[in-house]
Amino acid sequence: MTAFTALALQVETRAVNAAADPRAEMRAAIARIGAQVGGSKAWLGRDLRLVVLPEYALTGFPMRENFAEWREKAALDMDGPEYRALAEIAAAQEVFLCVNAYERDEHFPELYFQASVIFSPGGEAVLRYRRLHSMFTPSPYDVWERYLEIYGIDGVLPVARTEIGNLAVLASEEILMPELARALALRGAEILCHPTSEASSPMLTPKAIARRARAVENLAYVVSANTGGLTGIAIPGDSTNGGSELIDFQGRVLAQAGAGESLVAGAELDVAALRRRRSRPGMANLLSRVKTRLWAEEYGRHDGERPDGLSGGARDRAWFAARQMEAIERLHGRD
Repeated sequence: MTAFTALALQVETRAVNAAADPRAEMRAAIARIGAQVGGSKAWLGRDLRLVVLPEYALTGFPMRENFAEWREKAALDMDGPEYRALAEIAAAQEVFLCVNAYERDEHFPELYFQASVIFSPGGEAVLRYRRLHSMFTPSPYDVWERYLEIYGIDGVLPVARTEIGNLAVLASEEILMPELARALALRGAEILCHPTSEASSPMLTPKAIARRARAVENLAYVVSANTGGLTGIAIPGDSTNGGSELIDFQGRVLAQAGAGESLVAGAELDVAALRRRRSRPGMANLLSRVKTRLWAEEYGRHDGERPDGLSGGARDRAWFAARQMEAIERLHGRD
């Protein structure tokens, strides 16, 4: 199959920060998602093969919780019941289901990661990506040496080769990091799934601009699912409400949702057309014109954020802010 329907399913996020029973809230969220995926499949038809959910749709995000509190309250086990229930939704509806959640890893018992997992129609996890760029959440880069020993670079930058195309994930603000999308495209990614929870506006936001740029730069589709409203915390709920969209490999918007829970951001993706464009010489084939060795050497000359900052264990939020300031000073402050 080289043409199919993809959906950026826009659902409400109900934060668990103040919940008396966060796990019960997660189970309820999964039940709502299951019903909505099923309803979307019935509405859009059997050609619906890929569904992308918004960022941290089960829990919301930590506010003042420390690592230990949020790990206990909101992080999933890699083989836990929440993931099993989501895998069952993918199998029942015969779709590839991209979910984003906080998760625990037995190799890093003091930390948690923000993960994006793609479940296949067979109910198997065919891709697990841990977010690399985050202001206050641990990433594989923070425990880099150990992480590579366990998972290797393919576990850091995974691409799933499936019957609907080559899938990869980048989360939220990572759409602003051109290096990540480019690395995934160089590894063969054709469809960039983008779970996000971002500011909504009728104007083009930085992330909306970046989605179009990443699609054009890499000759890739972008399927971006934003939150359909946020409840349970003090942030105004409509701050992150709407704008889920699908972008084609020429940067054109195929579909875009308004506010609220919605299946409007669904459209056909033609992977065969994308592959023809990637195989065709010309100025627009930017991916084939990248001077990778030049940029590898140049990047190596600059001292930005350093790896292994959390190799000694968890830190508080102030440490993350201080690390960023140190990187800014190394890059710019002493010129």
